[in-house]
Amino acid sequence: MTKKQKKMTIRLLISAVFLIAGIIAEGTHPIDWLLFAVSYLAAGYDIPLKAWKNIRNGQVFDENFLMTVATFGAIVVGELEEAVAVMLFYQVGELFSDYAVNKSRKSISDLMDINPEYANVLRDGTENQVEPDEVEVGETILVKPGEKIPLDGFILKGISSLDTSALTGESMPVEVGEGQTVVSGSINLSGLLEIQVTKLYDDSTVAKILELVENASSRKAKAENFITRFARVYTPIVVVLALALAVVPPLIQLIVPSFGGGQGWSVWAYRACSFLVVSCPCALVISVPLSFFGGLGAASKNGILIKGSNYLETMGMLDTVVFDKTGTLTTGKFQVTSVEPESISRKELLTLAAYGECHSNHPIALSVLEAYEKESERGRDTLDQSRIVSVEEMAGYGIHAVLCREEEKEDLYIGNQKLMEMQNVSWKSQAVAASTTLYVARNKEFLGTIGISDTVREDVPLAIEGLRKQGVRSLVMLTGDKESVGNMVAEKLALDRVFGNLLPGDKVQKVEELLEETPADKTLAFVGDGINDAPVLARADVGIAMGGIGSDAAVEAADVVVMNDEPSKIVDCIQIAKKTVTIVKQNIVFAIGVKILVLVLVAFGKASMWAAVFGDVGVSVLAILNAVRALRYQRR
Repeated sequence: MTKKQKKMTIRLLISAVFLIAGIIAEGTHPIDWLLFAVSYLAAGYDIPLKAWKNIRNGQVFDENFLMTVATFGAIVVGELEEAVAVMLFYQVGELFSDYAVNKSRKSISDLMDINPEYANVLRDGTENQVEPDEVEVGETILVKPGEKIPLDGFILKGISSLDTSALTGESMPVEVGEGQTVVSGSINLSGLLEIQVTKLYDDSTVAKILELVENASSRKAKAENFITRFARVYTPIVVVLALALAVVPPLIQLIVPSFGGGQGWSVWAYRACSFLVVSCPCALVISVPLSFFGGLGAASKNGILIKGSNYLETMGMLDTVVFDKTGTLTTGKFQVTSVEPESISRKELLTLAAYGECHSNHPIALSVLEAYEKESERGRDTLDQSRIVSVEEMAGYGIHAVLCREEEKEDLYIGNQKLMEMQNVSWKSQAVAASTTLYVARNKEFLGTIGISDTVREDVPLAIEGLRKQGVRSLVMLTGDKESVGNMVAEKLALDRVFGNLLPGDKVQKVEELLEETPADKTLAFVGDGINDAPVLARADVGIAMGGIGSDAAVEAADVVVMNDEPSKIVDCIQIAKKTVTIVKQNIVFAIGVKILVLVLVAFGKASMWAAVFGDVGVSVLAILNAVRALRYQRR
């Protein structure tokens, strides 16, 4: 509880004590009136002051104005006890809502705690503690155990484990060592790290994330905009209706004395005051934004950053999800998926391929070497380098290596079909389920094929299943790879449609076509790695960037950023969005329904000001309690 909330709690306790004393002393004038007056001032002396200040600033019809007129009116007609009770319960409701808002802000403020306060920079061999924005690119900083990493960079010296939970939502520490990249906002848990800075503070991961979070509240959902417009129109209307309720019936009674049961003007004024109390739109004005804020907080706790409640609303209406392939559905890391020897053993085929690829750092070469190490249970350093006479890379074809074998030289060819044709090697066409197929030949003899494919992320099947369960009708994949490669991945994941051989501009065109196919009341999301897919991320109804940690392009281009490489977090985001939107709809229907009912009852004299208090404060508290549920989300 904040200092301001504690002060208000004390005021309300004092007001409650004097209200009870006034009720006990009721009838002993002027003591009871004095007790009621102290209770009223303790609870709400500031409300009339706020109302007057707002009127001077041109803002007349707000809750402060409604409560001031209603309670003053009740005092004028002799209902001081009810006027005090209205003010007291109204302030209790305000205190409760303020507490609920602070509670919902906690996850966002926890995220804001990633902001580093200082950096230990090494200059001229001396450690200096400076502001993070004073550190230049290329300088070396020290991060001690327990400290936050203030700037993005890579480790020059040291081994440690990092807590990245504030960024990714994952509780497991990440082990890091020399040469690895680290991002700002992570907490160093164990060893001392020397880090070379690669980005200025303003360009760092932590700065980008904080900017995103701070701007999220400015992008409002349709429901929030509706409530804002509703309150602007609704409040003046109810004030006019309350005035009419206080004035029109007594005027009619001057002509028709029996009208309305012959009640006096004080009865109609009392009803008008009750009308004003129940008409206060606090339940809607507070609970709807609070619900969306809770949804944004729940998402951030799970490592999902959403740039505004409008995108949270959009996520709850997804009909089509379009995926980029490489880096999103797949890891971007090649792996040998098939070995088909023709005239030699599997192990010998991989060994010969390893000799040809051992001096290359190409991803395909590395995948061959990795497969060789697994197959032979030996490292690449065990290859007999003396056997290698020469290695020639033939651009667009593959590799030609010359090896020694029992004092004889042999030509080894590893590459595509064009290389086989160039060397007049008679090769067999084999059905290999791979994105890249290496053909291996020795001299003129065909030895077999090695299939290499990009690997599907382990989390993707779970994500696809979850999206289906959430009612996503169409799952589409766009890729710059050959369509046959895309079909292979899509078949494995049971996707609905695949489009291959696409350039970035082609992807935008395909997304536009898919948008036209999407029902008017539904939305389309594009999921990419945020680096090469910025145009498509911007064109979709909602752009989702995967692995946003450390990726400037992801944070800039996307509407939703999943801070790790788990596509299943998209399912979490949809569930949070649907829960939030449901809570918002519940609050709108409940608040408006109860208020209309109580307003009618009050107008016809069937409900007192106590019922009006429930119609305002009671409904507000219940709506706020419901709104806070949006913050609670447990990943299934």
